[in-house]
Amino acid sequence: MKPNSLELCKKAAAEKAVEENITENMVIGVGSGSTVIYAVKKIAEMDKSHNLKVKCIPTSFQSSQLIIENELKLASLDQYPLLDLTIDGADEIDEDLNLIKGGGGCLVQEKILASNSKALIIIADYRKKSEFLGENWKTGIPIEIIPLAYVPLMKKMEKLGGKPQLRMAKAKAGPVITDNGNFIIDVDFGILKNPLKLNNKLNTIPGVVDTGLFIGMVSKAFIGQKDGSTLVLEGKNL
Repeated sequence: MKPNSLELCKKAAAEKAVEENITENMVIGVGSGSTVIYAVKKIAEMDKSHNLKVKCIPTSFQSSQLIIENELKLASLDQYPLLDLTIDGADEIDEDLNLIKGGGGCLVQEKILASNSKALIIIADYRKKSEFLGENWKTGIPIEIIPLAYVPLMKKMEKLGGKPQLRMAKAKAGPVITDNGNFIIDVDFGILKNPLKLNNKLNTIPGVVDTGLFIGMVSKAFIGQKDGSTLVLEGKNL
């Protein structure tokens, strides 16, 4: 493959998703990640050419900056507690369109917006698709936690069969701090045959804020293929 072909896959999927789903006066949740950049640029282009008057709610500092840089209207959940749709990326997508998200550290905000949207539209390249979660994404499930509890929580993850690692920052000493002021532990549970069961177990543990498992939330996934086409898959919650 040519060096830029992966970016073309991302761009094709993002633009198709925007063209087929964004209409006038929508309130849109804007996710995080490299593929979302192409989506925001396309939304801005359509907004200007068709005067769509869309409102955009960010999931992270990065997406907030993207909205501002592309001169789109920045809004909040306080103003619009029900969104028309959220468009976001994923770290891995299984056959049932369950997701692992949170590689960029924004999983809680992303899940909040997704859960308050009429539709969740996922855009990704072919590398993110697998039969089961954990096949391609080897870093583990991102879990946002209360800092006070990180040691006992890591021990509990081990008892559940996981291999936890506290996510460390790359440009500063110490752990990654989320936009909510929390820590993230990445827990490798291997191949996930029943992600719903695991997600339910994890979310009952005090100190866990939320997990990067997005179960049964996706309306449609637009996946850029090697040949430049885009595979469109429909979720069960349509």
